[in-house]
Amino acid sequence: MGAEQPAAAHGHPPAPTHSRITLTVNGTPHTLAVDHRATLLDVLRERLGLTGAKKGCDHGQCGSCTVLVDGRRANGCLLLAVAQDGAAVTTVEGLAGDADDRDALHPLQRAFLDRDAFQCGYCTPGQLCSAVGVLDEAAAGHPSYATDPAAPPAQGPVRLTAAEIRERLSGNLCRCGAYPNIVAAVEDVSRTQ
Repeated sequence: MGAEQPAAAHGHPPAPTHSRITLTVNGTPHTLAVDHRATLLDVLRERLGLTGAKKGCDHGQCGSCTVLVDGRRANGCLLLAVAQDGAAVTTVEGLAGDADDRDALHPLQRAFLDRDAFQCGYCTPGQLCSAVGVLDEAAAGHPSYATDPAAPPAQGPVRLTAAEIRERLSGNLCRCGAYPNIVAAVEDVSRTQ
């Protein structure tokens, strides 16, 4: 049996349940017909085969689905895919290398390896995407709750102390407790930028 269409109300045709959208994911454009209820996370994982972002809580509480949307970090499980039409999305798969050198690692990926900043690895893709966002936000001078309020308004990059990093990554949970090494890895990279 096929899926039934909702009955037309007052002689009007049923509302469409799918829309065509275009997403540029890791530099590659994709045009897809997506269900209006589909999340960005579901489209990335089920339609595009990009399984790095994980479905953890499916409520925006754990951060394992964090991706970058137009350069800003976001929980893929909370975003309807149809609302992202035209967006540029970067997943953990898009952080490493370029089209010519897929084996090159992003500096944060290298630092996570060097600092042993993961255990089971389930949260690592979200941690990495969020950390990329943190570095960009700090470089742009965006303060956080942990930024010293006595400091003059941001005239340049925010210095990423351990407290700043912990605050900025607080939306990404690690059930294994690798936080000290995650913070150290982000600190290492922040010092080189």
